[in-house]
Amino acid sequence: MLIRLILNTLAFLFTAYILREFGLGFHVENFWWALLAALIIGFFNSAIKPILVLLTLPLSIITFGLFAVLLNALLFYLAVSITPGVFVDSFWTALAGMLLYSVFSTMFSHMFGK
Repeated sequence: MLIRLILNTLAFLFTAYILREFGLGFHVENFWWALLAALIIGFFNSAIKPILVLLTLPLSIITFGLFAVLLNALLFYLAVSITPGVFVDSFWTALAGMLLYSVFSTMFSHMFGK
């Protein structure tokens, strides 16, 4: 579990670096704030997301799953917004961040088998 948390923290840092290099408003002050953001994102994904997915299931079905992507971005934006030391300019930057974070997190999990 600790290894997964560190991998998700690294995924968050890579996401912030790439978005910052593309000129999007995403900034993380240091590793510790990224660690806290990874913890908050993990909490939201395990505790809040299942309830919201169930409540918005009809909307997700109507939109062929696109609403689920927006829901993930909203939770990511909320998690980043309440984390001190992490700044995101807009919801659309959070959407790009969520997509990159998901890719990096999945890639690191497969690379290190956790």
